[in-house]
Amino acid sequence: MKQDWNHYIGDLKVGRQNLGEEMPVVVYRLFEFTMKESIADKYGKEVAIELFRDAGKKAGKRICKELLDVTQGFTDFMSSLEEVMLSLKIGILRIEETDKENKHIVITVSEDLDCSGLPMTGETVCNYDEGFLMGVLKEYTGQEYDVIEIDCWAKGGRVCRFKANIE
Repeated sequence: MKQDWNHYIGDLKVGRQNLGEEMPVVVYRLFEFTMKESIADKYGKEVAIELFRDAGKKAGKRICKELLDVTQGFTDFMSSLEEVMLSLKIGILRIEETDKENKHIVITVSEDLDCSGLPMTGETVCNYDEGFLMGVLKEYTGQEYDVIEIDCWAKGGRVCRFKANIE
């Protein structure tokens, strides 16, 4: 059942008059990683990854529809995405590489909400972000992108690096 933006977000000024719109990253991460762990415990790690990508994709589409102008050219659109991600404190987005002919993009996100500061695990953990970028790119271009995290704080990187290619 799809709901509109306001159904999920609500009126935060009315509902959180004392606490406001922000919360500590620890609360977000606790929610995210315990949810991912619960899904993995019950259905397996691959299902958890798939569900987090799917949820991220839905969020990316919603953010794109509500907060971004898809009629802009690529450079302006990505600048707007960078501003939105910064204002929402998701992370600091940079476009590292683009190949418009082959529809290939390399994106980095520093101070990523999902993983910056995590201990080294040797694995990428930003599956929600992969989906988020898939959703944004789908909404902007109308084409399905496969987005894979290739560098992550949890693998020793100091930025998350994502390769985005047309599926």
